[in-house]
Amino acid sequence: MIFPLSAARDAVTRALAEDGAHDDVTTRWSVPAGLRAEAEIITKQPGVVAGLPLVAEVFGRLDPDVVVDVLVGEGARVEPGQAVVRLAGEARSLVTGERTVLNFLQRSGGIATVTRRYVDLVADLGVTVLDTRKTAPGLRALDKYAVAAGGGSSHRLDLSAMVLLKENHIAASGGVTAAIDAVRAGMAAEGRDTLIDVEVETVAEALEALHANAPWIMLDNMTVAEIRQVVRAREEIAPGAGVVLEASGSITLDRLRPIAEAGVDMVSVGALTHSAPALDLSMAMSPRPSPGPSR
Repeated sequence: MIFPLSAARDAVTRALAEDGAHDDVTTRWSVPAGLRAEAEIITKQPGVVAGLPLVAEVFGRLDPDVVVDVLVGEGARVEPGQAVVRLAGEARSLVTGERTVLNFLQRSGGIATVTRRYVDLVADLGVTVLDTRKTAPGLRALDKYAVAAGGGSSHRLDLSAMVLLKENHIAASGGVTAAIDAVRAGMAAEGRDTLIDVEVETVAEALEALHANAPWIMLDNMTVAEIRQVVRAREEIAPGAGVVLEASGSITLDRLRPIAEAGVDMVSVGALTHSAPALDLSMAMSPRPSPGPSR
């Protein structure tokens, strides 16, 4: 799990500009210049934390003299009232950066927390939980990193990472087999070898994909009974071929276990990133008293 530093730097630049951090009039006019303070970022609910390196990135931009002490590891489970980061520096810097830091940590922690729930529910079945490209624009690398912190895996980072033939590609190509053949011809023409994942919506389409030697088949919005039927067909049509079966489409926590038990290898869940509620965090600051006059 490698933190996407370049993406984080870009996101922090945009976030601080968006927040007008260079001209925080409220803080400049109300917090005494030179006042030193300590602060803690505290969880207000149980969950999983992620994105902690963003704290140093934000305060490093605002004030390199702010000391950032991370108290827990990425992907750690936390309980209400637990401090995850301790800060020390000028009070003005801490207050100005507070909301930007909390916004990042709350989003990343929410994604990691939801992902961990999905992963834990099927951990004994060996089923991989995948994210999707349903991420916040401009935050994809950070969103997917948060999924990894929660124990999930990335489906594909972007459109160039692999082939994923979806409904509209298949319709435009003239069918499942035609779409697969077209992709293989395109790969050959460009001298490339890319993994092919084919989305199917019916058992008939899944059988067609198996006969076309698709290495990865996404079963979209199928019932558990239909999934079981495709799993059996895989053993009959492509035994030992290593064909990967992935379930997708409105996979809630309630539906996850039966789908996983039906025999798929992976489940992809858009809700990990597009619907994760924020992990509730706050920052509590304590000004340091100025030293008294020497006697």
